[in-house]
Amino acid sequence: MNEQYVWDLCHVDETQVATVGGKGAHLGALSRLEGIRVPAGFCVTTEAFRRVIAQAPRVGDLLDRLSYVDPDDPEAIRTLSAQIRRTIEATAVPDDLAAAIARALARSGERAAYAVRSSATAEDLPTASFAGQHDTYLNVVGPTEVLRHISRCWASLFTERAVAYRRRNGIDHRTVHMAVVVQQMAFPHASGILFTADPVTGHRKVATIDAGFGLGEALVAGLVNPDVFTVRDGKVVARTIAAQQRALTALPAGGTHEVALPPQQQEQPALTDAQALRLVELGRRIEAHFGCPQDIEWCLLDDGFRIVQSRPITTLFPVPERGDREDRVYVSVGHAQMMTDPMKPLGFSMWQLTAMVPMHEAGGRLFVDVTQRLAAPASRAALLDALGKGDPLVRDALETVLDRSDVVPPLPEPEPGPGPAAGGPPPGGGGAPDPIETDPAIVTELIERSRTSLAALERDIRTKSGPALFDFLLDAFDEHKRLLSDPLSIQAIMAGMEATWWLNDKLGEWLGEKNPADTLTLSAPGNITSQMGLALLDVADVIRPLPEVVAFLRDVQDDGFLDELAKLPGGSEARDAIETYLDRYGMRCVGEIDITRPRWREHPSALVPVILDHVRTFEPGAAGRRFELGRQKAHQKKKEVLARLRALPDGDRKAEETERMIDRVRTFIGYREYPKYAIICRYFVYKKALMQEAERLLRAGLLPERDDVFHLTFAELHDVVRSGRPVDPQLVRQRKEEFRAHHALTPPRVLTSDGEALTGAYRRDDVPAGALAGVAVSAGTVEGRARVVLDVAQADLEPGDILVTAFTDPSWSPLFLRIAGLVTEVGGLMTHGAVIAREYGLPAVVGVERATRLIRDGQRIRVHGTDGYVEILP
Repeated sequence: MNEQYVWDLCHVDETQVATVGGKGAHLGALSRLEGIRVPAGFCVTTEAFRRVIAQAPRVGDLLDRLSYVDPDDPEAIRTLSAQIRRTIEATAVPDDLAAAIARALARSGERAAYAVRSSATAEDLPTASFAGQHDTYLNVVGPTEVLRHISRCWASLFTERAVAYRRRNGIDHRTVHMAVVVQQMAFPHASGILFTADPVTGHRKVATIDAGFGLGEALVAGLVNPDVFTVRDGKVVARTIAAQQRALTALPAGGTHEVALPPQQQEQPALTDAQALRLVELGRRIEAHFGCPQDIEWCLLDDGFRIVQSRPITTLFPVPERGDREDRVYVSVGHAQMMTDPMKPLGFSMWQLTAMVPMHEAGGRLFVDVTQRLAAPASRAALLDALGKGDPLVRDALETVLDRSDVVPPLPEPEPGPGPAAGGPPPGGGGAPDPIETDPAIVTELIERSRTSLAALERDIRTKSGPALFDFLLDAFDEHKRLLSDPLSIQAIMAGMEATWWLNDKLGEWLGEKNPADTLTLSAPGNITSQMGLALLDVADVIRPLPEVVAFLRDVQDDGFLDELAKLPGGSEARDAIETYLDRYGMRCVGEIDITRPRWREHPSALVPVILDHVRTFEPGAAGRRFELGRQKAHQKKKEVLARLRALPDGDRKAEETERMIDRVRTFIGYREYPKYAIICRYFVYKKALMQEAERLLRAGLLPERDDVFHLTFAELHDVVRSGRPVDPQLVRQRKEEFRAHHALTPPRVLTSDGEALTGAYRRDDVPAGALAGVAVSAGTVEGRARVVLDVAQADLEPGDILVTAFTDPSWSPLFLRIAGLVTEVGGLMTHGAVIAREYGLPAVVGVERATRLIRDGQRIRVHGTDGYVEILP
């Protein structure tokens, strides 16, 4: 046998993916496990594939053409893929390779039946399963047919679906090679799929089995409905037995066909409970070997189970790593911070180091462990109340967990402490802080404290480099946390939020008003995020009368445009306006809690499309007019509310209390946005110092590329600087692949240590049939064209459009000036998008599950910002 081209399965293990592909490597590893039976066979290696491709130079030309095809041109992809497949299938298998395959077949008898199965090098991986993307052929009889089907498996690397899958997962077609597994055919009574974790909920202790009669391809193809068994803790806890009228069986001469099952068999289960439990036992053994939940294909023969494939379940959200096996309940940080995208290691490790509470990473996202606070009745009530005000779906998900007594055992009351803030100001939950006076001087003092601390940071960090920089930063993080936990700052934040809740509750009770605070807080003073949006209108006012500047900006392609701008008539004035804006707000960006994201100061061209839209859409002086209009509306609302209250029984007292609360909310609600701004200002100082350090590492040859530091945690980067050892390029490659894979995962609002992912549900009866429920965060009703925007850089908005997106953070605020309403999948009453929507008077509903998938771009929708739902109109 030519060892270069054909390897027995028993000589293969999971370290040899590059040679035998993912499927072959896993089957070889399984064949070595005690108690696991795998049909005997061999692998035709990737070296054989490369040799055949080398004999077909036209494939390389077609691949070149495929790499340039527009991803949105399915017809071109379909045509080129078909040409590549035809070329490979028409290429003759070299004589010595064919002879090696024939010798391997002879050991089982030339007329034996085989399963011939594709096994690509980018297949059955932890981050990409490629399930169903490549071809499998069953009951192939005779050497000639086996060779023909091996060629077909090679060609299936370029099925249209496999090409699309690779493009979607960022995998270069040229880096993937195809091996082929040839196994003795198993002729089962029953077959199917075992998931060692629940593929829907993610629960790691729940296994599910799909089972059917005959060959498993009938289930895969959807020809029959499977029996479904659910197994937990050694018991079948649920079963659904389907009426299976047909099965797929093998033909004596090769191939398969459908047969009708006898009536008495159709109602029988394909497995007994005992067999289901035995299968799950085998699955747990396989899972333990590979170290993660598995999707396992199995067959049941007279003498027991055969395993014909095992691959990781790639759709499960990971579980935070802990040193114990205690049950845990985690709440998502990203949902509170309005950034549910994955973060790179430097990003999430910096947030962990600067947050007020311990945080745990999973899937590139951060979570807070709330188990202890849930376990004690008093802290549980406070926690649920606080989180429910922020996001009702989080509360519902936690209550779902609490309904199961085995998940959160009762504990004594924990020590008092801050609520589960996501690295920023707490939403409460630790008891209301002591009241403070309604005095604008308090906000002024807090802002001055923050500015003084920032100035000291900027001054002192300039002289730091090498290990001394990291020692300095660790001390700076303590100051960072001290600012976040400043009792006066927390009191000011809570004062504004509690006054908002008081006004909505009391005026709802006394006057039947829904969410009156939305109007009463219009143009509240001191909101740094709304000021940021309005300030860009002032920049547009400077640029609007400068036609050559406007024309130049329309062609801006890179971030060096500011230097060129000064050469144009009026360009210096325009550049100064943009620079002034960047000096104030240049530390912000989309996904700004991740320090690795490019800031506006680093990527100023990101602001150009918004500036140009403001130039086109608005008249001069729009910023001042909008702010004054909001202030007047709030003032008129205050007069109206107080007059109506005075006409009620005990009206003078009610009016006096209400006026005090209106003054309180207008004094403090704007400050709600400042601590986040202060965090991001400090983050930009940290980042600039770390990037200077990265440049030094690059010059010293310790770092392949400057931005590779983003894929190291803060501690790992510290270690490189301290030790002088180069960064491990393999680690960086692995982290880049993990980050890419994390993008495909949807983070849950609540996650348990058993892997169960919960998103929560609205339990409301006030939402019309067909409408999408959410959280009412900014009053009013608006109808318009939905613009579904997943990337702020691709936003194409016209005045009157309704922005529909997954989440917004402060960097989206300039866009709010030209929309009529807002719908997001994530958020609550006090998240940034909600606060700015109220500031600008935009009807808004947040927390609308799957809004970007249920609402199509361009559809007309009606946003009920007062009642908290969205209608999709005909």
